Amino acid sequence: MSYSDPDNAWRNDGGVQPHVYDPYLHPELFRGVATRRVFAFLIDLIVISVPVILGYLFIAVFGVVTLGLGWALFWLAWPASVIWAIVYYGACIGGPSSATIGMRVMDLELRTWYGAPGYFVLGATHAVLFWVSVSFLSPFVVLVGLFNGRRRLLHDVVLGTVVINNSVRAPAPHAARTY
Repeated sequence: MSYSDPDNAWRNDGGVQPHVYDPYLHPELFRGVATRRVFAFLIDLIVISVPVILGYLFIAVFGVVTLGLGWALFWLAWPASVIWAIVYYGACIGGPSSATIGMRVMDLELRTWYGAPGYFVLGATHAVLFWVSVSFLSPFVVLVGLFNGRRRLLHDVVLGTVVINNSVRAPAPHAARTY
């Protein structure tokens, strides 16, 4: 390795990678994303709710069969529902498509701002931060998404993620060299 090699030259660029998905260069990546995220959320809500409802029904029937003893399991239902939702989001976003079932139906995917696919911890954190932000700042969360080019919501900005159209996504370009 030579010190005169431009590929290995020292640069003081702060080590920060540029945004890969630029809404001005690639507006098709963000066209209709905000509306489709709403429908994806509703689909995911149904996907999460069906096993939870079945679990509650099972506990209710089990309580009748055991003459009321099985109803003691109701105290586990709420924490199990929260864990199920976190695992669902983490596993789906951490999977090969970087999208939940609702996002896949709506042809969306979650990426980091530098173009990497999602992973389990990012998906789980994304879900938790979404629910916390919606619980406390509901109107503000929606307004943030309407006033930026990437249609990022508040929790997307905090986590450094972006939701894009999957069908038009091009491979992430390499960062431009600044010699």
